[in-house]
Amino acid sequence: MRVIADFHVHSKYSRATSKSMNVSEIALWADKKGIDIISCGDFQHPAYLGELKNKLRETEPGLHMLKDKKTQARVILSTEISNIYKQDGKVRKIHTLIVMPTLKDAERFSKLLSEKGNTAADGRPIFGFSVRDLVKYTFDITPDAMVIPAHAWTPWFSIFGSKSGFDSIEECFGPEAKYIHAIETGLSSDPSANWRISALDNITLISNSDAHSPSKIGREANVFECKLDYYEIKDIIEKKDKNRFKYTIEFFPEEGKYYYDGHANCGISYHPRESKEKKNRCPVCFKPLTLGVLHRIEELADRPWNFVPENAIPQRHLIQLQEIISDCKETAPSSKKVQAEYERMLVKGGKEFEILMDRTKEELLAITDEKITEAILRVRLEKVNIIPGFDGEFGKISIFRGAEKFKDKTKNIQMKIFGE
Repeated sequence: MRVIADFHVHSKYSRATSKSMNVSEIALWADKKGIDIISCGDFQHPAYLGELKNKLRETEPGLHMLKDKKTQARVILSTEISNIYKQDGKVRKIHTLIVMPTLKDAERFSKLLSEKGNTAADGRPIFGFSVRDLVKYTFDITPDAMVIPAHAWTPWFSIFGSKSGFDSIEECFGPEAKYIHAIETGLSSDPSANWRISALDNITLISNSDAHSPSKIGREANVFECKLDYYEIKDIIEKKDKNRFKYTIEFFPEEGKYYYDGHANCGISYHPRESKEKKNRCPVCFKPLTLGVLHRIEELADRPWNFVPENAIPQRHLIQLQEIISDCKETAPSSKKVQAEYERMLVKGGKEFEILMDRTKEELLAITDEKITEAILRVRLEKVNIIPGFDGEFGKISIFRGAEKFKDKTKNIQMKIFGE
């Protein structure tokens, strides 16, 4: 069966996160989206862990459902940990996704972390020990856990980030690198960018939403052909099994907050070529630019764009349905007009992912108007217009708005940006 999974979200206990991000609401939105397995987020937070223990029951190996049976989505136990420490004379700030199979494992892990820092301060707690130690602590709890570097390319808090990261998995994790089988590519990167780096050929590239509000769940996800079973999914990821890992669902990376280089305070946004010409400094305030994902990939890449490794797992770029409707109606995604159309389409057309990926043109026309139908079809062909994001500012993406300006220049966006 097709299984869509999003392994990384946050709860209301994390900073800058919607108050409605609790496990019940997360599962409800997973059902709307058509996500079969959704992260609970922040399981190590003591208050939230209590809520999870009260509300969840294990239904399949390593997977859970709400006890009230109001939703169908399975819940997987994951959390993001922040480590800030010194290594090789440099301050490192690394975020890591930890996934546990059972509530007992989650509780033991939470207790272990509480002995090393304040797990109640934030849903994504900060610790001063290294990520090498984090791996050891995790597998002391259970060998069935997964440890996955989160949003691997973002400048400030990631394994490969330009501000505080490393140049390789081995440099970061040392002897513990043997336990790292996957990385999360993040919103400002996609698998095709990572394919340029031969050192990642045996690493499974996964994609998750890192959602801070319910409607953002599933903006990135993973599609498997498997049973609902934690241990089978873990096996697929560890073996990088192309037969069972069908593809990832991707944000258009240019829309991500750290795609280009730049300095948001001064309104400066540059392609890496321009940054190098400016010696990576802002021409307004002369401070260093925040070097984005594109720049960092260029630094580490040993292959050209368009290179596809033999064992690459395919990717598929999408825009969320509410964003598509918003573009067509030229109003905010949160507007009543957009929300009404969104709910009407779900009633008539099924889950959001079914509408975005599976419905034929005729089926789409039966549930919505011609413009929204055309927009969905254009997104499937990646015919969209993007102004890249930079230095914490999301890029701007559109389908019809600004179409005249981008006419016939929208397919294969990444190559267009590189001028190749």
